[in-house]
Amino acid sequence: MCSIGAWQEIWEGFDFSQVLSVLLSVIPSLVCITLHELSHGLTAKALGDDTASRAGRLTLNPLKHLDLMGLVMMVVAHVGWAKPVPVNMMKFRDPKRGMALTALAGPVSNVLITCVFFFLYGFLLIPLTAGGSAAGDYLAQMLQLTAIISMGYAVFNLIPIPPLDGSKVVFSLIGDEAYYKLMRYERYGMILLYALVFTNLLGAPLRTAIAYLSGKLFVFAEWGFALGKTLFL
Repeated sequence: MCSIGAWQEIWEGFDFSQVLSVLLSVIPSLVCITLHELSHGLTAKALGDDTASRAGRLTLNPLKHLDLMGLVMMVVAHVGWAKPVPVNMMKFRDPKRGMALTALAGPVSNVLITCVFFFLYGFLLIPLTAGGSAAGDYLAQMLQLTAIISMGYAVFNLIPIPPLDGSKVVFSLIGDEAYYKLMRYERYGMILLYALVFTNLLGAPLRTAIAYLSGKLFVFAEWGFALGKTLFL
């Protein structure tokens, strides 16, 4: 059993910066994943499919949506995936259209998250960083990183490779026979996706797209900062 002195020595020698660094990526990733999957489920329900609702996936509990490998990729590379929300496209009045709208809801929600968190970052930057508070600095970084990770999640999921959302949107534009045939082979797309991610072939194009779009939407941070200046200075 460790003595109080030994515990104190361990505590004082512990590198909390490493823990904070992990949390700085994990928490934003969980926010982006959860709201993305929730958007799929809510859209599907609005269009007539209650499968996700009956499966308990219309929840803000991130554990219900978590895919461990996808979360690791989100933390490491800022692109990744979650456990797909179950959808029964045959419950939609127009199956192809319903599937496309349900798929598109996820990336659209991530773009909105980017806008909101950039705005919050700009709006709260002055009070969070005033006085050199370490906690305030970390929170400001987390707000900004959430916006960037969310944009990365949107861009990644719009790639037209099954089972990513972009494939469902693109597939909806082709004929019915080809559409249902491609949907049957959807699970094999994951093999291609793993290959592209682990060989880093997607790395440079994704980083370029994420940086470009994040730069365009950073205007929300500027608007937030302008409003924050009037209130906090």
